[in-house]
Amino acid sequence: MIKRYVLDAGVSPLYFAGRGDVKSYINELYDGKAEAYMCEVNVAEFLYNYARVFGWEAAIVKHSLLRNSPIAFVEINEELTLEAAKLKHRYYKVLSLADCYLIALAKKRKATIVTTDRSIEEVKEAPTVVL
Repeated sequence: MIKRYVLDAGVSPLYFAGRGDVKSYINELYDGKAEAYMCEVNVAEFLYNYARVFGWEAAIVKHSLLRNSPIAFVEINEELTLEAAKLKHRYYKVLSLADCYLIALAKKRKATIVTTDRSIEEVKEAPTVVL
């Protein structure tokens, strides 16, 4: 059975920085051993955080690399929004709205979340790997 991952915004900068633990997940995608998804909300989160550190032009270059990868990008829809809102209602003090979309997508795709955020793991809504 093929593995499924939902990638959080913090994973991409680690990949671009050359972290080996992240590369192993991405290599699985290129080798056809796994599928990976990113919600557009988490892509936006990656872009603004990357741009804060490296500038907007550098963020756009990395964004282009992401878009040309085997990651499937998932648009926001009503089903995802309803699940994210339920999660935000339940964990309003713990999770950001972007985190809630991440978890909602993982639940929908029956995927493991790959993140740098321990709070996502702590709510135990979906299988999670914290880097």
